[in-house]
Amino acid sequence: MTTEIATLAGGCFWCTEAVFNDVIGVTKVESGYIGGSKANPTYKEVCSGTTGHAEAIRVSFDTDQISYGEILDIFLATHDPTQLNRQGNDIGTQYRSAIFPHSDAQKAEAEAAIERATPDWPAPIVTSIEPLGEWYPAEDYHQEYWQGEGQSNPYCLAVIPPKIRKLRKSFAARSKEGAAA
Repeated sequence: MTTEIATLAGGCFWCTEAVFNDVIGVTKVESGYIGGSKANPTYKEVCSGTTGHAEAIRVSFDTDQISYGEILDIFLATHDPTQLNRQGNDIGTQYRSAIFPHSDAQKAEAEAAIERATPDWPAPIVTSIEPLGEWYPAEDYHQEYWQGEGQSNPYCLAVIPPKIRKLRKSFAARSKEGAAA
């Protein structure tokens, strides 16, 4: 097994984490913060919008089962990459759509994925490709949030199921649940 890492920001990390936990070949998803100026930021600091960090996920995946390009295709299809510094009612640079490549090859693939996704959206894609920078894992209570507390959180119940349905419909062969059905 060859493991690679993708670092992605697509709004609330609870939502993107829930999607990627259902993707075949994904071995781990960690929520955290990236792209800001403050060392060891807290959730409260990131939510204030003053640190420059994005809520993001770090996806570990088996390249024998899924490619980085496929990870990016799922990412760009399961959030709205046309919204600048927001996802729905979550507004601020901490909710920006961004890809943080780990190599020049990932950067080239990110550019290609945005180009592939462009015809699927009625507005221009504003997803940025940003330098990797320092990764800060989010507090423990944010990890695996949907699988636990998120099931009773009204925000999560409104936002996450449509994203998972889109994954299971558009990428059925890539979804753990979709492939099992």
